[in-house]
Amino acid sequence: MSFSPFDHLLLSSLVGDEKIARYFSVEAEISAILDFERALAVAEAANGIVEAEAAAAIVAACKTFKPDMAALRERVGQDGVVVPELVRQLREAVGKPHDKAVHFGATSQDAIDTGLVLRLKPTVTHLEAALSQIIEGLAELEARCSSRKLMARTRMQPALPIKVSDRLQAWREPLSRHHVRLETQKHSLLAVQFGGAVGTLDKLGGKGPAVRASLAEKLGLADAPQWHSQRDRIAEFAGILSLVTASLGKIGQDIALMAQTGGEIELTGGGRSSAMPHKHNPVAAEVLVALARFNATQLSGMHQALVHEQERSGAAWTLEWLLLPQMVAATAGALRHAASLLGQIGTIGT
Repeated sequence: MSFSPFDHLLLSSLVGDEKIARYFSVEAEISAILDFERALAVAEAANGIVEAEAAAAIVAACKTFKPDMAALRERVGQDGVVVPELVRQLREAVGKPHDKAVHFGATSQDAIDTGLVLRLKPTVTHLEAALSQIIEGLAELEARCSSRKLMARTRMQPALPIKVSDRLQAWREPLSRHHVRLETQKHSLLAVQFGGAVGTLDKLGGKGPAVRASLAEKLGLADAPQWHSQRDRIAEFAGILSLVTASLGKIGQDIALMAQTGGEIELTGGGRSSAMPHKHNPVAAEVLVALARFNATQLSGMHQALVHEQERSGAAWTLEWLLLPQMVAATAGALRHAASLLGQIGTIGT
Protein backbone atom coordinates (compact mmCIF):
# COMPACT_ATOMS: atom_id res chain seq x y z
CA MET A 1 0.00 0.00 0.00
CA SER A 2 1.18 3.54 -0.73
CA PHE A 3 -0.06 6.87 0.56
CA SER A 4 1.15 8.68 -2.55
CA PRO A 5 -0.08 7.99 -6.09
CA PHE A 6 3.35 8.98 -7.38
CA ASP A 7 5.01 5.87 -5.95
CA HIS A 8 1.90 3.65 -6.02
CA LEU A 9 2.53 0.36 -7.82
CA LEU A 10 -0.38 1.02 -10.20
CA LEU A 11 -1.19 4.74 -10.15
CA SER A 12 2.41 5.84 -10.63
CA SER A 13 2.15 4.71 -14.25
CA LEU A 14 -0.72 7.17 -14.67
CA VAL A 15 0.53 10.28 -12.85
CA GLY A 16 4.24 9.76 -12.18
CA ASP A 17 7.54 9.50 -14.00
CA GLU A 18 10.08 6.77 -13.28
CA LYS A 19 13.08 8.84 -14.38
CA ILE A 20 12.25 11.60 -11.91
CA ALA A 21 11.20 9.25 -9.10
CA ARG A 22 14.73 7.90 -8.74
CA TYR A 23 16.02 11.35 -7.72
CA PHE A 24 13.63 11.37 -4.76
CA SER A 25 14.35 7.88 -3.49
CA VAL A 26 15.89 7.27 -0.08
CA GLU A 27 19.01 5.93 -1.80
CA ALA A 28 19.39 9.11 -3.85
CA GLU A 29 18.93 11.30 -0.77
CA ILE A 30 21.52 9.43 1.28
CA SER A 31 23.95 9.43 -1.64
CA ALA A 32 23.59 13.20 -2.08
CA ILE A 33 24.15 13.83 1.64
CA LEU A 34 27.30 11.72 1.52
CA ASP A 35 28.45 13.74 -1.50
CA PHE A 36 28.05 16.83 0.67
CA GLU A 37 30.01 15.33 3.56
CA ARG A 38 32.82 14.16 1.27
CA ALA A 39 33.09 17.53 -0.51
CA LEU A 40 32.93 19.40 2.81
CA ALA A 41 35.88 17.47 4.19
CA VAL A 42 37.96 18.17 1.08
CA ALA A 43 37.01 21.87 1.10
CA GLU A 44 37.88 22.22 4.77
CA ALA A 45 41.20 20.46 4.31
CA ALA A 46 42.03 22.81 1.42
CA ASN A 47 41.43 25.76 3.76
CA GLY A 48 43.29 24.36 6.75
CA ILE A 49 40.21 23.62 8.86
CA VAL A 50 40.79 19.86 9.10
CA GLU A 51 43.87 17.78 8.37
CA ALA A 52 44.42 16.44 4.88
CA GLU A 53 44.67 12.93 6.35
CA ALA A 54 41.23 13.34 7.93
CA ALA A 55 39.70 14.45 4.63
CA ALA A 56 41.29 11.47 2.87
CA ALA A 57 39.88 9.12 5.52
CA ILE A 58 36.38 10.60 5.11
CA VAL A 59 36.53 10.37 1.31
CA ALA A 60 37.65 6.75 1.52
CA ALA A 61 34.95 5.85 4.04
CA CYS A 62 32.20 7.45 1.96
CA LYS A 63 33.11 5.25 -1.01
CA THR A 64 32.26 2.03 0.82
CA PHE A 65 29.93 3.24 3.58
CA LYS A 66 26.62 1.39 3.82
CA PRO A 67 24.32 2.94 6.42
CA ASP A 68 22.18 0.91 8.78
CA MET A 69 18.81 1.87 7.30
CA ALA A 70 16.77 0.41 10.16
CA ALA A 71 18.68 2.55 12.64
CA LEU A 72 18.26 5.61 10.43
CA ARG A 73 14.52 5.05 10.25
CA GLU A 74 14.22 4.65 14.02
CA ARG A 75 16.21 7.81 14.77
CA VAL A 76 14.45 9.98 12.20
CA GLY A 77 11.25 9.44 14.16
CA GLN A 78 12.99 10.97 17.18
CA ASP A 79 15.48 13.43 15.68
CA GLY A 80 13.21 14.73 12.92
CA VAL A 81 16.03 14.46 10.38
CA VAL A 82 18.31 11.71 9.11
CA VAL A 83 21.62 13.52 9.51
CA PRO A 84 22.47 13.05 13.23
CA GLU A 85 22.31 9.25 13.02
CA LEU A 86 23.87 9.17 9.55
CA VAL A 87 26.79 11.29 10.75
CA ARG A 88 27.17 9.09 13.84
CA GLN A 89 27.42 6.00 11.64
CA LEU A 90 29.79 7.70 9.22
CA ARG A 91 32.07 8.80 12.06
CA GLU A 92 32.14 5.22 13.25
CA ALA A 93 33.10 4.09 9.75
CA VAL A 94 35.86 6.70 9.51
CA GLY A 95 37.22 5.74 12.91
CA LYS A 96 39.64 7.50 15.20
CA PRO A 97 41.49 9.80 15.13
CA HIS A 98 39.68 11.41 12.18
CA ASP A 99 36.06 10.81 13.14
CA LYS A 100 35.57 14.28 14.65
CA ALA A 101 36.39 15.90 11.30
CA VAL A 102 33.18 14.46 9.80
CA HIS A 103 30.49 17.14 9.38
CA PHE A 104 32.72 19.70 11.10
CA GLY A 105 31.11 23.15 11.27
CA ALA A 106 27.98 22.01 9.45
CA THR A 107 24.41 21.44 10.58
CA SER A 108 21.76 18.96 9.48
CA GLN A 109 20.01 21.52 7.31
CA ASP A 110 23.21 22.17 5.35
CA ALA A 111 23.50 18.50 4.43
CA ILE A 112 19.81 18.00 3.63
CA ASP A 113 19.29 21.22 1.66
CA THR A 114 22.48 20.80 -0.35
CA GLY A 115 21.52 17.17 -0.93
CA LEU A 116 18.17 18.36 -2.25
CA VAL A 117 19.81 20.84 -4.59
CA LEU A 118 22.19 18.17 -5.89
CA ARG A 119 19.14 16.08 -6.79
CA LEU A 120 17.25 19.02 -8.26
CA LYS A 121 20.12 19.66 -10.67
CA PRO A 122 19.48 16.60 -12.90
CA THR A 123 15.76 17.04 -12.28
CA VAL A 124 15.79 20.51 -13.82
CA THR A 125 17.79 19.21 -16.78
CA HIS A 126 15.17 16.50 -17.33
CA LEU A 127 12.29 18.99 -17.10
CA GLU A 128 13.98 21.41 -19.51
CA ALA A 129 14.52 18.66 -22.08
CA ALA A 130 10.95 17.38 -21.76
CA LEU A 131 9.55 20.90 -22.05
CA SER A 132 11.64 21.53 -25.17
CA GLN A 133 10.26 18.33 -26.67
CA ILE A 134 6.68 19.55 -26.14
CA ILE A 135 7.44 22.95 -27.64
CA GLU A 136 9.04 21.32 -30.70
CA GLY A 137 6.13 18.91 -31.02
CA LEU A 138 3.63 21.75 -31.05
CA ALA A 139 5.69 23.59 -33.69
CA GLU A 140 5.69 20.46 -35.87
CA LEU A 141 1.94 20.04 -35.42
CA GLU A 142 1.40 23.67 -36.38
CA ALA A 143 3.49 23.25 -39.53
CA ARG A 144 1.38 20.25 -40.47
CA CYS A 145 -2.08 21.66 -39.69
CA SER A 146 -1.69 25.44 -39.61
CA SER A 147 -3.93 26.19 -42.60
CA ARG A 148 -6.85 24.10 -41.33
CA LYS A 149 -9.86 25.79 -39.76
CA LEU A 150 -11.43 25.65 -36.30
CA MET A 151 -14.41 27.31 -34.73
CA ALA A 152 -13.20 29.61 -31.98
CA ARG A 153 -15.15 29.37 -28.75
CA THR A 154 -15.41 32.14 -26.20
CA ARG A 155 -16.99 31.28 -22.86
CA MET A 156 -17.48 27.81 -24.36
CA GLN A 157 -19.84 29.09 -27.04
CA PRO A 158 -19.19 29.13 -30.83
CA ALA A 159 -17.70 32.50 -31.83
CA LEU A 160 -15.80 33.02 -35.11
CA PRO A 161 -13.64 30.85 -37.40
CA ILE A 162 -9.90 30.75 -36.68
CA LYS A 163 -6.93 28.87 -38.05
CA VAL A 164 -5.52 25.88 -36.19
CA SER A 165 -2.28 27.83 -35.84
CA ASP A 166 -4.08 30.41 -33.70
CA ARG A 167 -4.98 27.83 -31.07
CA LEU A 168 -1.62 26.05 -31.25
CA GLN A 169 0.23 29.31 -30.70
CA ALA A 170 -1.88 29.89 -27.58
CA TRP A 171 -0.70 26.48 -26.37
CA ARG A 172 2.96 26.89 -27.30
CA GLU A 173 3.83 30.45 -26.32
CA PRO A 174 3.32 30.06 -22.53
CA LEU A 175 5.46 26.91 -22.57
CA SER A 176 8.26 28.83 -24.30
CA ARG A 177 8.07 31.47 -21.58
CA HIS A 178 8.17 28.80 -18.87
CA HIS A 179 11.29 27.33 -20.46
CA VAL A 180 12.96 30.73 -20.19
CA ARG A 181 11.78 31.07 -16.59
CA LEU A 182 13.24 27.67 -15.70
CA GLU A 183 16.54 28.39 -17.44
CA THR A 184 16.83 31.73 -15.65
CA GLN A 185 15.77 30.58 -12.20
CA LYS A 186 17.93 27.47 -12.02
CA HIS A 187 21.08 29.55 -11.62
CA SER A 188 19.86 30.88 -8.27
CA LEU A 189 18.05 27.68 -7.29
CA LEU A 190 21.06 25.38 -7.64
CA ALA A 191 23.10 26.94 -4.86
CA VAL A 192 24.99 25.33 -2.00
CA GLN A 193 23.59 25.53 1.53
CA PHE A 194 26.24 25.98 4.20
CA GLY A 195 25.69 28.07 7.30
CA GLY A 196 26.41 25.94 10.33
CA ALA A 197 24.34 25.87 13.49
CA VAL A 198 22.77 29.34 13.24
CA GLY A 199 23.90 30.44 9.79
CA THR A 200 27.13 32.18 10.85
CA LEU A 201 29.68 29.39 10.22
CA ASP A 202 31.09 30.34 13.61
CA LYS A 203 33.24 27.21 13.97
CA LEU A 204 35.23 28.14 10.87
CA GLY A 205 36.26 31.58 12.06
CA GLY A 206 37.02 33.91 9.19
CA LYS A 207 37.40 31.04 6.72
CA GLY A 208 33.70 30.30 6.43
CA PRO A 209 33.05 32.04 3.09
CA ALA A 210 36.17 30.50 1.54
CA VAL A 211 35.17 26.99 2.62
CA ARG A 212 31.64 27.57 1.34
CA ALA A 213 32.94 28.73 -2.06
CA SER A 214 35.24 25.73 -2.28
CA LEU A 215 32.40 23.40 -1.28
CA ALA A 216 30.14 24.87 -3.96
CA GLU A 217 32.84 24.47 -6.61
CA LYS A 218 33.50 20.85 -5.72
CA LEU A 219 29.77 20.04 -5.92
CA GLY A 220 29.21 21.95 -9.15
CA LEU A 221 26.77 24.36 -7.49
CA ALA A 222 26.55 28.13 -7.21
CA ASP A 223 28.03 29.78 -4.14
CA ALA A 224 25.56 31.73 -2.02
CA PRO A 225 25.24 32.89 1.60
CA GLN A 226 23.22 30.50 3.77
CA TRP A 227 19.48 30.44 3.09
CA HIS A 228 18.23 28.29 5.96
CA SER A 229 15.09 30.38 6.54
CA GLN A 230 15.01 32.02 3.10
CA ARG A 231 12.96 29.63 0.98
CA ASP A 232 11.89 32.03 -1.76
CA ARG A 233 13.98 30.30 -4.44
CA ILE A 234 12.44 26.94 -3.60
CA ALA A 235 8.95 28.48 -3.67
CA GLU A 236 9.72 30.25 -6.95
CA PHE A 237 10.75 26.92 -8.46
CA ALA A 238 7.50 25.39 -7.24
CA GLY A 239 5.67 28.29 -8.88
CA ILE A 240 7.30 27.51 -12.22
CA LEU A 241 6.31 23.87 -11.83
CA SER A 242 2.71 24.94 -11.29
CA LEU A 243 2.85 27.25 -14.32
CA VAL A 244 4.13 24.42 -16.51
CA THR A 245 1.42 22.00 -15.42
CA ALA A 246 -1.24 24.72 -15.70
CA SER A 247 -0.32 25.43 -19.32
CA LEU A 248 -0.24 21.71 -20.10
CA GLY A 249 -3.59 21.40 -18.34
CA LYS A 250 -5.02 24.03 -20.65
CA ILE A 251 -3.88 21.95 -23.62
CA GLY A 252 -5.42 18.85 -22.09
CA GLN A 253 -8.70 20.63 -21.40
CA ASP A 254 -8.92 21.98 -24.95
CA ILE A 255 -8.17 18.59 -26.48
CA ALA A 256 -10.76 16.85 -24.28
CA LEU A 257 -13.39 19.39 -25.35
CA MET A 258 -12.43 19.08 -29.03
CA ALA A 259 -12.69 15.30 -28.77
CA GLN A 260 -16.08 15.65 -27.11
CA THR A 261 -17.65 17.63 -29.96
CA GLY A 262 -16.20 15.36 -32.65
CA GLY A 263 -14.83 16.41 -36.02
CA GLU A 264 -12.32 18.92 -34.64
CA ILE A 265 -9.52 16.55 -33.73
CA GLU A 266 -8.46 13.06 -34.75
CA LEU A 267 -6.94 11.10 -31.84
CA THR A 268 -5.51 7.61 -31.89
CA GLY A 269 -5.26 5.39 -28.85
CA GLY A 270 -7.10 6.45 -25.74
CA GLY A 271 -8.36 4.54 -22.75
CA ARG A 272 -10.80 1.65 -22.73
CA SER A 273 -14.10 1.54 -20.89
CA SER A 274 -15.13 -1.55 -18.91
CA ALA A 275 -18.80 -0.93 -19.76
CA MET A 276 -18.68 0.62 -23.24
CA PRO A 277 -16.20 -1.06 -25.60
CA HIS A 278 -16.79 1.54 -28.32
CA LYS A 279 -15.28 4.35 -26.25
CA HIS A 280 -11.72 5.72 -26.47
CA ASN A 281 -11.40 7.97 -23.45
CA PRO A 282 -8.91 10.90 -23.71
CA VAL A 283 -7.04 9.74 -20.61
CA ALA A 284 -3.81 11.68 -21.25
CA ALA A 285 -5.76 14.91 -21.71
CA GLU A 286 -7.71 14.30 -18.50
CA VAL A 287 -4.57 13.57 -16.51
CA LEU A 288 -3.05 16.87 -17.68
CA VAL A 289 -6.03 18.71 -16.21
CA ALA A 290 -5.86 16.76 -12.94
CA LEU A 291 -2.11 17.33 -12.50
CA ALA A 292 -2.51 21.05 -13.21
CA ARG A 293 -5.09 21.32 -10.46
CA PHE A 294 -2.97 19.19 -8.13
CA ASN A 295 0.08 21.43 -8.47
CA ALA A 296 -2.01 24.58 -8.11
CA THR A 297 -3.29 23.19 -4.81
CA GLN A 298 0.17 22.22 -3.55
CA LEU A 299 1.61 25.63 -4.44
CA SER A 300 -0.36 27.32 -1.68
CA GLY A 301 1.33 24.95 0.78
CA MET A 302 4.76 25.83 -0.60
CA HIS A 303 3.97 29.47 0.07
CA GLN A 304 2.96 28.52 3.62
CA ALA A 305 6.36 26.86 3.93
CA LEU A 306 8.02 30.23 3.34
CA VAL A 307 7.14 31.23 6.90
CA HIS A 308 10.16 30.11 8.94
CA GLU A 309 10.42 31.34 12.50
CA GLN A 310 13.67 33.05 13.46
CA GLU A 311 16.88 31.47 12.10
CA ARG A 312 15.64 27.94 11.35
CA SER A 313 12.33 26.11 11.36
CA GLY A 314 11.41 22.49 11.73
CA ALA A 315 7.71 22.75 10.93
CA ALA A 316 7.94 24.83 7.74
CA TRP A 317 10.87 22.76 6.51
CA THR A 318 8.96 19.51 7.04
CA LEU A 319 5.97 20.91 5.13
CA GLU A 320 8.27 21.58 2.18
CA TRP A 321 9.39 17.92 2.22
CA LEU A 322 5.77 16.82 1.99
CA LEU A 323 4.98 18.98 -1.02
CA LEU A 324 7.93 19.68 -3.32
CA PRO A 325 8.76 16.10 -4.43
CA GLN A 326 5.15 15.48 -5.40
CA MET A 327 5.02 18.74 -7.36
CA VAL A 328 8.15 17.72 -9.27
CA ALA A 329 6.68 14.28 -9.93
CA ALA A 330 3.40 15.82 -11.12
CA THR A 331 5.24 18.12 -13.51
CA ALA A 332 7.35 15.31 -14.95
CA GLY A 333 4.24 13.17 -15.30
CA ALA A 334 2.39 15.96 -17.07
CA LEU A 335 5.25 16.47 -19.52
CA ARG A 336 5.32 12.74 -20.22
CA HIS A 337 1.59 12.66 -20.90
CA ALA A 338 1.73 15.80 -23.04
CA ALA A 339 4.38 14.24 -25.27
CA SER A 340 2.27 11.09 -25.59
CA LEU A 341 -0.87 13.11 -26.32
CA LEU A 342 0.79 15.09 -29.11
CA GLY A 343 1.83 11.79 -30.65
CA GLN A 344 -1.80 10.67 -30.66
CA ILE A 345 -2.99 13.64 -32.72
CA GLY A 346 -3.58 12.78 -36.36
CA THR A 347 -5.13 16.06 -37.50
CA ILE A 348 -6.76 19.13 -36.00
CA GLY A 349 -9.41 21.22 -37.73
CA THR A 350 -11.05 20.89 -41.07
